[in-house]
Amino acid sequence: MKTHFIAIGGSAMHNLALALHNKGYQVTGSDDAIFEPSKSRLEKKGILPAELGWFPEKITADIDAIILGMHAKADNPELLKAQELGLKIYSYPEFLYEQSKNKTRVVIGGSHGKTTITSMILHVMHYHNIEVDYMVGAQLEGFDTMVHLTEENDFMVLEGDEYLSSPIDRRPKFHLYQPNIALISGIAWDHINVFPTYENYVEQFEIFIGKITNGGILVYNENDSEVKRVAEAATNPIRKLAYSTPNYTVSDGVTLLETPEGDMPIEVFGAHNLNNLAGAKWICQNMGVDEADFYEAIASFKGASKRLEKIAEGKGKVAYKDFAHSPSKVAATTKAVKEQYPNRTLVACLELHTYSSLNAEFLKEYEGALEYADVAVVFYSPDAVKIKQLEEVTYEQIANSFNREDLIIYTNPAEFKEYLFNLNLENSALLLMSSGNYGGLNFDDVKGLIN
Repeated sequence: MKTHFIAIGGSAMHNLALALHNKGYQVTGSDDAIFEPSKSRLEKKGILPAELGWFPEKITADIDAIILGMHAKADNPELLKAQELGLKIYSYPEFLYEQSKNKTRVVIGGSHGKTTITSMILHVMHYHNIEVDYMVGAQLEGFDTMVHLTEENDFMVLEGDEYLSSPIDRRPKFHLYQPNIALISGIAWDHINVFPTYENYVEQFEIFIGKITNGGILVYNENDSEVKRVAEAATNPIRKLAYSTPNYTVSDGVTLLETPEGDMPIEVFGAHNLNNLAGAKWICQNMGVDEADFYEAIASFKGASKRLEKIAEGKGKVAYKDFAHSPSKVAATTKAVKEQYPNRTLVACLELHTYSSLNAEFLKEYEGALEYADVAVVFYSPDAVKIKQLEEVTYEQIANSFNREDLIIYTNPAEFKEYLFNLNLENSALLLMSSGNYGGLNFDDVKGLIN
C-alpha cells in the first residue's frame, strides 16, 4: 500500500510512518519542520523528506492513502491537490481504526493519566511476552516505537486523546476508535480553545462511552465524581467495571502497594499513579493477564517518559520532571512528590505553556494547584502568549489565580535559570512541570544541581 503523510507534525505521526514502513508499506511524507529524534529515525529508514515544505507534485493518483496530521492547515497545497484528485484522506486516528477494525480495540481515555495507564498495560504485556499492537503518547523503555502495527496480533491498545482529529475532521480522536474495551481515568476541563465550556468538554466523554461496541466493557475511575456520574448514566448495552485508588503506604521514600500476597514495593508513587495502576490492572485482567501476573510485572514499571520522571538523585536531594500542565495534573503531581518526601523542602516550578494555561479566563482553574509546594514558582513567556495570539496575561492575574501570596513568578528565561541554579537544594525535592522547556532550559544541566 502506498501512503503519503502530510505534515508528520511531531512524534505521533512520525512513529506511525515508521510503523507502516516496518509493516511493508511504501511511505512518503512532507513537513515544514522535523526535529530530533524524528529526523534521524526517519533518515535511518530512508523516508526522511529530501526537502522541507509542501510540494503538490508529490501527490499523484497512484497514492492509496493520504494521512493528514493536525499540524497541517486546511489550505495546505498538498492537501488541496489530494482533494482535487479525489484520493482517500485519513486523519491519524481514522487510519489507526482502519488498521485495527478486525482486532479487539482497547482505548484508554481521560483528561489525565491516559499515557501512564497505556504505558503500564504495555509494560505488563511486554514483561509476559504477550504481543499486541499499540499507540502510546510517550517513548517507553523496551519499545522501539510509539506505534506498532501487525496483521496477526489480536489486541490493539490505543491512547485515546480527546483533541481534534485533523484540520478537516473536527471530531475528537477518541470518538473514532469504537472500543471493545474502554477506560476513563478522569474528567477535568482542558483544551478550552476547542471546548469553550465545561459542559461541552464533558459531553465528549459521554459520546466516547456511546461509541463502545455493544457488549463491550467500560472501566472507570469511581474516585472521580464526574467520571462516576457519566459512567453510571450511560444506558448503552455495555459492562461497567469501577476501580479506585488501592491501599498503600510510604516508608523511607519507598511506596508499598497492598496486594493479596502482602505489601509490594513499586517504582511509581503518588495517589494518582496508584489510581492509574488500579485501572491498568482491570484492563490487563480483561486482556487475559491474571492478578498475580499483573503484580509481578508492574513492580518493575518505572513510569512513562516525562511523567514524574526522576532526572537526578543525590544525598538528600532529588529532581523530577513532569509533563503536568493542566490544574488537576499539577495538583496531583505536586501532592505526590510531597507525600513521597514529606520531610524535604518541595520546590515546585510550573511553566504555563499551553493555550489553555495562558488563557486569562482559564487561569482561575489553577487556584490551590501548588498548595503542597513549600516553594512555588511559575514561569511563563510573554512571547508564547503573542505567538498563540492570546490577550496579554499579567503578573497580577497569575498571582491572583494561584491565590498564594508567596508565589514566585518569572517571565524571563535567563532570570528563571539564574534563580534555579542559585537555589540551595539541601534536603529538597525539585519538581519541574512543563510541556515545554522554560524558554530553553537544558534538563541535563539540572543534574549538576543534584549530583
